[in-house]
Amino acid sequence: MNESAAITQASSWFQRYLLPGFAFKAVVIGGGYATGRELAEFFLPSGPQGGLLAILLAMVIWSVVCAVTFCLAHVTRSWNYRAFFKNLLGPFWVIFEAAYLLFIILILAVFGAAAGAIGSAVLSWPQIAGTCCLIVCISLVAAYGSASVERLFKWVSIFLYGVYGIFVALSFFAFGDRILTNLSAPTPSDGWVLGGLTYAAYNVVGAVIILPVLRHLRSTKNALVAGALAGPLAMIPALLFFVCMIAFYPQIGSEPLPSDFLLRRLNFPAFHYLFQLMIFLALLESGTGCVHAFNERVAEAYAARKGENLSKIARLIITGALLLGSIFLAARFGLVTLIARGYRGLAYLFLGVFVVLVMTLGLWQLRKRKDLSSH
Repeated sequence: MNESAAITQASSWFQRYLLPGFAFKAVVIGGGYATGRELAEFFLPSGPQGGLLAILLAMVIWSVVCAVTFCLAHVTRSWNYRAFFKNLLGPFWVIFEAAYLLFIILILAVFGAAAGAIGSAVLSWPQIAGTCCLIVCISLVAAYGSASVERLFKWVSIFLYGVYGIFVALSFFAFGDRILTNLSAPTPSDGWVLGGLTYAAYNVVGAVIILPVLRHLRSTKNALVAGALAGPLAMIPALLFFVCMIAFYPQIGSEPLPSDFLLRRLNFPAFHYLFQLMIFLALLESGTGCVHAFNERVAEAYAARKGENLSKIARLIITGALLLGSIFLAARFGLVTLIARGYRGLAYLFLGVFVVLVMTLGLWQLRKRKDLSSH
């Protein structure tokens, strides 16, 4: 019995149905989602009711794309993005890899800057200290491979959902009347479809980043259920956060850090620190997920060429080099300032080379395999 088959047989209910959703949430949450900035940009302009509709639309899109992606990965035994896109695109798979490497540089640069800001604000550290702390944490978790990364996704997710739950409870206690009043007030909801579609496309690449955790799937039914659950599991924190933001609509929409805006009004310093810790952990799991996907792609190519597994030291070196190159070179050449233009453009590229192809060519491949198996 090979290692992949052994993993599949030993997989638990949690690993088959919930872990993919936790992992998907981990790679999409990042700093903009966790601080509420992305929610303010994509959902709040449509008003409280329109914003909720946009959130639900994005959640459905995530579920559908994840379900198809997970099914295709399962039937083709593609547990990393290289194998997945070689099956989907043939020799043109390198198009996705080029886009993904640029994506990593941009996103890790943002994560590093955010971690530095947290360290500076909470502990009065120099900016570089918080960035280095994130680099060390990601490197240590990623060095130990999939099992270590999966534990991170599990426990950070539990902590994160708990913090958001407390956040909602405190917000309703402090200004619940404002939330209910603004939610029921008639406001324009124009643009909610575009907001939901754009936000969904902006982050749905996470479905292929988390392919390594799909090794636990035993059937296409597992894949369909896990994909359907991925949307709600990833969007629950956003939904809870958005409901709290409604209390101060529309002025909170212009705040650079909506989380700080709300936390200052709660006036609960201990929870403020807890929330900042949650944001750091969100950066940790997002960064780790992105780096781990690259590590698994390298590990597969190394095993095919050398006939042996990639060592922990090699994983640590690759992760460290990728992080240092992304965070410091990106900052040095000003890539961080180009995020507003570059990241959105990259999202449209992923929409073309991933979403459109998976929902057309990918579905055709699944249908073809089903027809063949029925004969």
